[in-house]
Amino acid sequence: MSKRASRPKYSQFEKSLRGTLAYNIRLLRFEHEISQEELAFRCDLDRTYISAVERCVWNVALSNIEKIADALNVEPWRLLLPPK
Repeated sequence: MSKRASRPKYSQFEKSLRGTLAYNIRLLRFEHEISQEELAFRCDLDRTYISAVERCVWNVALSNIEKIADALNVEPWRLLLPPK
């Protein structure tokens, strides 16, 4: 990653399941220090799709949640848990 991203804040996201998913993906990307492009490559998805998911623009298919979770080395259900 060329530019160090700032740690995401939960308050930036709507308090919905889709917002929670977006936050968790972005947080894990931040912790793994990978770009949207790298995550997309690992998931075999397009970078614009990852961006749209993180911005709560698109709903996400369960199969894509599984791909993203696998790429981030977490169980899929963890992406849906609200932050503590």
